[in-house]
Amino acid sequence: MLSRVTGLAREIAFARLFGATAANDAFAIGVRIPNLTRDLFAEGALSSAFVPTFTTYLATKGKREAAHLSNLVATAVILIVGAICVAGMIWSPELVTLFAGKFKEVPGKFELAVTLTRTMFPFLLLVALAAQAMGILNASNRFGMPALASTFFNVGSLVFGLAAGFWLGPRLEFPAIQGMAYGFVFGGALQLLCQIPGLAQCGFVFRPAMDWKHPGLRHIFVLMGPAVLGNAAVQVNVLVNTSFAAGITDAAGHVMNGPVSWLLYAFRFMQLPLGVFGVAIASATLPSISRSAALGNMDEFRRTLSRSLGLVFLLTVPSAVGLAVLGEPLIAAIYQGGAFHLSDARQTALALSCYAIGLTGYAAVKILAPAFYALHDARTPMIVSLVSIAINYFAASTMVRVAGLGHAGLALSTSIVAIFSFLALLWSMRARINGIHGRDLLSTVVKVTAASLAMGAVCYGSSHMLRESLGLARWARLADLAVSISLGLAVFYGIARALHVAELEMAWTAIAGPLARRLRMSRDKMN
Repeated sequence: MLSRVTGLAREIAFARLFGATAANDAFAIGVRIPNLTRDLFAEGALSSAFVPTFTTYLATKGKREAAHLSNLVATAVILIVGAICVAGMIWSPELVTLFAGKFKEVPGKFELAVTLTRTMFPFLLLVALAAQAMGILNASNRFGMPALASTFFNVGSLVFGLAAGFWLGPRLEFPAIQGMAYGFVFGGALQLLCQIPGLAQCGFVFRPAMDWKHPGLRHIFVLMGPAVLGNAAVQVNVLVNTSFAAGITDAAGHVMNGPVSWLLYAFRFMQLPLGVFGVAIASATLPSISRSAALGNMDEFRRTLSRSLGLVFLLTVPSAVGLAVLGEPLIAAIYQGGAFHLSDARQTALALSCYAIGLTGYAAVKILAPAFYALHDARTPMIVSLVSIAINYFAASTMVRVAGLGHAGLALSTSIVAIFSFLALLWSMRARINGIHGRDLLSTVVKVTAASLAMGAVCYGSSHMLRESLGLARWARLADLAVSISLGLAVFYGIARALHVAELEMAWTAIAGPLARRLRMSRDKMN
């Protein structure tokens, strides 16, 4: 929660400083290229292959063998990903042309995107090592600092970015946005460094080691092959959507400034519930199901996976409804101001409502895809991802070229792909492990959806009335959100309790149980 809140603060600063201008479009492309490569080689394929293998070594062969494997992987990451960073910096013009060739039609926009891409490419190596450190700590049942690592990145990138823009201003052509690019890299370094003390406490200190024939390292590479192909499919989808967004024109046929930024702001906003709920649950689930799979305890594997999916449904379905209904007041209250205008808020809110449709599917995939790697099956997620390429291209081209929905159509095509991937992976996992408590999950989905729709109706009515009576000032937006969200949460909780949603009780126990124990401990100490 803290990492997502600080990330939102960073996005607010960007919105106020740069809005949806050509400079922010260029930054969006500049940050997206190393981010896509990160998903391909680091947090995506590497984490999916490394965590189950490392957990198996830790559970069956002991800490010494697991530490040796982690050193081998870290050394390989430095050599391979470091080479990719150098290549990316050299060929940044070609990469920007591939992703956003239409930027050349706007003077200076393409050149700025190339400069920013070059500046931020070293972030890839830093985040790859940070992802490995997170996997080691999670496998060692340490979740606090890995979860806070993103907070260090958000705060560090913003503070250092502003400072770099101020101090290096006279030496830079675009000081503010280029300073943010340097801050991005510095934040990546903090994200890695903050986890090193925890690794040392767990007995994992990095020592360079090379043994390309090591069975654990080779097994990770074998798992990574299909994982890279699967993640490559995801990146092709992003490439297609980015190219469409960069080429959206206005009524006069001129390339617009804004669509790339609107989509980026909306998706970053959606990452708040996605990170707090989907990614957090997935991070806690993967080491657990990896241990169950390594020990052959499939009943526990099935039970843990089912409970995790139930929690995802409980938390993301109402979040999706809330984002769709209250998107405009949320975006306007948080982003609007400075260079970010009311028209930008409305266009961003439109994209957010379309992204929200796929929020639950997107979060569930974060749990299901790594579960296949825990079963040493990288082929199934790969096939699903490859099929999604055709689905995404057809949906995106139809939404933009035929339906004329612009950037909102691209957000909607992303949601369509997320829902398809979730359903395909769920069906495959159900067949693979002989059931996944499907009736219980279906019951949860029906009950949570009913409570969420009632919540959405109440929020819509409340927001509409308050907007009509209070207007569109910032204080009015904040009052609207305070009242509407409070009413919505009360309605959702009351209906979910009345329908006896099991996951609601489990979530409450998980939160209230440790608090009650700490209160008792404090009372006993005082006595």
